[in-house]
Amino acid sequence: MAKPTNAAPSFSTCRTEQSDVASTKPYLSNTLGAKLFGAAATLGALSLMQAACAEPASYSSYNPNYQTDSSVNYFSDALRASGQGDIGSLYNYEQLMSGGLFAMYPTYWRLNDRLVEQSPATIIQFVRQYKGSVMAEKLVADYAEDKAAAGDYGAVRQVANLITNADSSERCAVALGFNHGGDTIRSLSEKSNVWLTTQKQPALCDQLAMEMNDNPLISNKDRESRLKRMLRVGKTGDIMALSTRLGTPISYDMLSNIQRSPTRFINDMQSQPYSQLNQYLYLYALGRITDDSYRQASIQLESDIRTDDQRRQHLLSDETRRYAYRILGVKRMNFNTDDGFDAQAVDWFRKSLDNDFNFEEAEDYAMAGIRFGRWDDVIAAITQMDSETQKENQWQYWLARAYAASNDSKQRNNATRIYQNLATHNDYYGLMAKDKVGQRFTARNGSTLPNVSSQDQARALQDPHFARAFALYNADASRAYANREWNWAVKQARDNNDEQLLIAAARQAYDIGWLDRAIYAIDNADSVDSYALSHPMPHQSSVVRYSESVGIDPAWAYGIIRQESRFVTSARSHVGASGLMQIMPGTAQYIARNLGESYSASRANSGDTNIRYGTWYMSDILGKLNYQPVLATAGYNAGPNKAKRWQPEYGSLAADQYVETIAYPETRNYVKHVMENATIYSHLLGRNLPISQRMGVIPASY
Repeated sequence: MAKPTNAAPSFSTCRTEQSDVASTKPYLSNTLGAKLFGAAATLGALSLMQAACAEPASYSSYNPNYQTDSSVNYFSDALRASGQGDIGSLYNYEQLMSGGLFAMYPTYWRLNDRLVEQSPATIIQFVRQYKGSVMAEKLVADYAEDKAAAGDYGAVRQVANLITNADSSERCAVALGFNHGGDTIRSLSEKSNVWLTTQKQPALCDQLAMEMNDNPLISNKDRESRLKRMLRVGKTGDIMALSTRLGTPISYDMLSNIQRSPTRFINDMQSQPYSQLNQYLYLYALGRITDDSYRQASIQLESDIRTDDQRRQHLLSDETRRYAYRILGVKRMNFNTDDGFDAQAVDWFRKSLDNDFNFEEAEDYAMAGIRFGRWDDVIAAITQMDSETQKENQWQYWLARAYAASNDSKQRNNATRIYQNLATHNDYYGLMAKDKVGQRFTARNGSTLPNVSSQDQARALQDPHFARAFALYNADASRAYANREWNWAVKQARDNNDEQLLIAAARQAYDIGWLDRAIYAIDNADSVDSYALSHPMPHQSSVVRYSESVGIDPAWAYGIIRQESRFVTSARSHVGASGLMQIMPGTAQYIARNLGESYSASRANSGDTNIRYGTWYMSDILGKLNYQPVLATAGYNAGPNKAKRWQPEYGSLAADQYVETIAYPETRNYVKHVMENATIYSHLLGRNLPISQRMGVIPASY
């Protein structure tokens, strides 16, 4: 985003009621229905009447005419009652909405009000009644999470098999449920995600990792691998539990003493005989020194190794030495923004090479190697990743880059093969790979909207998930719930390999101006290229005119807008950025001042002015950052000063190396998406510019 330069009845209870076409707002207005589905479909729908409550047995038995569903009329009022904790009103809305598309919502809000107090049977009944709905999935997943946090693992196990789309915390909740039920195999389902990570994760995942220590299927080798990471980051509870299971207990007092003076422990260790306990404690002590200064820790480690090498019997094992260098490498990569990049990080990782890297460590090693073109190290780092991660486009691309730099013709041939495989995709890495093998990006059908058959139009209308999403959008109800219904509908269609349904729904969303959901649908369709839907160009005259007036590429401006707001004019971020181009208030004031205008928040956020301000600011940043679009894109998201700090101090750097080593993951991914977007938009605008030419080369900061 742009920043300033300075800057409880049964669920089936129901009353039968005939709908009144004259008094009931349909799911789509007549005009909108005609636009989406054609006059014939609309006239047919208007001739149908629906009972307010169908057969009470289950949600799956509903067969309503969604166009005349009236339950959406009560949605916003019921949501308001939920927010006020008005359970009595929710009971009434359950009756009023029963049998309709939104029948589950007042019940969901009522149960969710005191979710942890509900019985598993109540949750199971809800899920069965509204089987397949996103709110059934959400209720049962949240229930498992709340019950796991409360220690009611039996309840978790009762509902676990009903959860189909859990997030990381919910998956950990389920695993905890099985762990406390004696199912040691199922309790390890999240091991690869939680066991070796040192990054922040949900509390239930921390608990699960702690409990895995006692799982009989966890080996001592597993425990030692985790212990080294916990020693690095200083997690006292985990250190004590793991070391005890390994037969080398580390007490709280030991850790406290080292915490107070790690160098004193290291000095005292020099006069003690070799022990496994001291191997662990040395890593803990070095980790604490590193917390204060990786430079001081480096001096300490090098001194300790020199001294140790003079002994007949070493006090530091080869394994301890290797992981000590790993501690330095990981910590150094955390200071790239503050201290600049340094090839010393690559050296430290190379000295730490063994067969025990977690993903965080391997990724840091790979990025350090990428930054300095140390291609053998890049290969070594990628080799340390698990096989599925290595297959990801990101790492395949960098493996090819590393192979291409080799003197070995076999590796260079492998690079070409990988590039050719990647070039079948039109994402960031696919576009980069196309340039490597001389292919040209072509947007098939360009800006032509896909034709959708009347049958697929009707299927989109009959799909309850998409129908709910459209109904909420048309009723101007909660956008958060509309988006959730839409995203769930897209998931169901994708899981069913029903891409024609995705295209039909996306086309309908496009036609009513719901562009962000049309984009979402196409972006989640594996083999669908419909650039008119995935890369729309609203406000084209303004975007082109204002971009050209300040000397920037309109395709780049569109790339920024698509990434910032997905063309939602009312978009507002959690930090206050607003409008199509997500301009911060301070930035808007800076722009208005430089344009000689008085600042008005409402005007700055309006579509046309927001585009004018945003394109001017893009030009302003571009001029301050060497007229380099990658730097300016990073500056638009993270601020110009951050983008400068990530430049090389001397010489130049290939743009893809700069982008891949941006220290902020959000900005790193942002720049990739904007460059991908801009490349596609350049083709759609008839100004085709390959991504490599667009990105150019990153100059030195001085």
